[in-house]
Amino acid sequence: MNTTTTTTTTQTHGLTHSLLQSIPATAALIAFSLLLLLLHQLLPRRPSKRPPLPPGPVPLPFIGNIHDLLLRKPTFKWILTLMKERSTDIACIRMGKVHIIPVTCPEIAREFLKRQDSTFASRPITMGTEYSSRSFLSVAVAPLGDQWKKMRRVVASEVINPARLRWLLEKRDEEADNLVNHVHNMCRAGGGGTIVDVRAVVRAYSGNVIRRLMFNKRYFGPGRADGGPGKEEEEHVEALFTVLSLLYAFCVSDYLPKLRWLDLDGHERIMRKAIRVVNKYAEPIIDERIEKWRGGGRVKGEPEDLLDVMIALRDEKGRPLLSTEEIKAQSADLIYASVDNPSNAAEWALAEMLNQPELLKKAVDELDRVVGRDRLVRESDFPRLNYIKSCAREAFRLHPIAPFNLPHVAVSDATVAGYFIPKGSHVLLSRVGLGRNPKIWADPLRFDPDRHLAPASTDVELLEPELRFISFSTGRRGCMGAQLGSAMTVMLLARLLQCFTWAVPPGQTRIDLTEANHDLFLAKPLRAHATPRLAEHLYPAS
Repeated sequence: MNTTTTTTTTQTHGLTHSLLQSIPATAALIAFSLLLLLLHQLLPRRPSKRPPLPPGPVPLPFIGNIHDLLLRKPTFKWILTLMKERSTDIACIRMGKVHIIPVTCPEIAREFLKRQDSTFASRPITMGTEYSSRSFLSVAVAPLGDQWKKMRRVVASEVINPARLRWLLEKRDEEADNLVNHVHNMCRAGGGGTIVDVRAVVRAYSGNVIRRLMFNKRYFGPGRADGGPGKEEEEHVEALFTVLSLLYAFCVSDYLPKLRWLDLDGHERIMRKAIRVVNKYAEPIIDERIEKWRGGGRVKGEPEDLLDVMIALRDEKGRPLLSTEEIKAQSADLIYASVDNPSNAAEWALAEMLNQPELLKKAVDELDRVVGRDRLVRESDFPRLNYIKSCAREAFRLHPIAPFNLPHVAVSDATVAGYFIPKGSHVLLSRVGLGRNPKIWADPLRFDPDRHLAPASTDVELLEPELRFISFSTGRRGCMGAQLGSAMTVMLLARLLQCFTWAVPPGQTRIDLTEANHDLFLAKPLRAHATPRLAEHLYPAS
């Protein structure tokens, strides 16, 4: 049974039930707001000398456009449709007292994250991020302040620096080998070839990699003999994706905090359940490891994984630099950041390439030319695999993991693109709007890796600093794990293409590329036929 599909269906039913329950409350809010709006229209107005707000729908008093959060699902599609209808690259939608500023133009995006980066360097406080970060103890979602500065310094200098990533190379290689072993075992069980649930495979790989780097283990339970995930790992990854889907999910209580107890959209109930699953697997490991390091029970030796590194950190007085809660929060932060982008990009890239076999052949030909067929691809090969990286870039552009980048909060009033951006505004760079912008990209809905190929002497990078699309963002709040995420993405796609011949399943002529209704994943997990293409002895053993 596909656990991801089951969870998505359950969440959809839960949210629909919550939506039905919230309709009376929404109607009352709208009626009250309309009365205030009428009174507001009757009052005299003073002319303002400041620039105008970006264009957007007329907000109701008190609630702004909160009613649209409940009545126009999914919210990201409503926002993008609104901007398209108004022919604007920047908009303003008021939710309660908060101004939401979506952006679809790279030039305006660069104004926010480059030229005025310091003004927009904070994060909003949301229900989802409060749960995921143990009340904002980790780096990715913490608002601007001393805690963020502390964790940013720790992660950048001690946890995700280039030297640390080189130190962890062997663990990443082992998980790349296990990926190949897992799919190869499925092929052998199928008599030489089989239909593979690609989504399950790529998500298992991403989960395995970060578990190995963080906890030095692939499995929480016994695992499977064929190298695949056990029920514990499946439950863990499923919960991670649930948490990620609700970090910034336009939750009503994020804009009207006094209504949080109502949980009008049902998000908090789902988030609590997912967080319990994540903590159920991680907390015992962390608690036991802290006891060994700080209680004197651990044998002498060097750190073996990122958890050891964080526990072993000391301040200038020799005291533990990070508290137990900070270690747990930052461990979870790194895990969340590692599982979604690589797996989503690989699944979409393979799906698109199966519908354009000439692209698949071009990628495989590059692997045969650069790596050959007598050994497996390694990270040292990446600089010469420009077409593989172009395929990954194109997947990031056309099929981003989320509709918007993590929000940036204005720490003071600002003027951007001639518009007034009030202090406290939430700036949302639209991954969809940037990557599919017809003013920037020719034939933007076509999957075309060649558009990313640079001159032969130039190395293709997955990062996009000019924000024509978003892979790992940029600026002081950009993704600190971009190097790791890039390595995982390229390795995942390269190993799948080098080691197996992929085809549309028998009885089908094309892969259905329909997006899901409420997110940007494939509506149906990719299923494709795989057969081994290398000599038998090259496939890693269990």
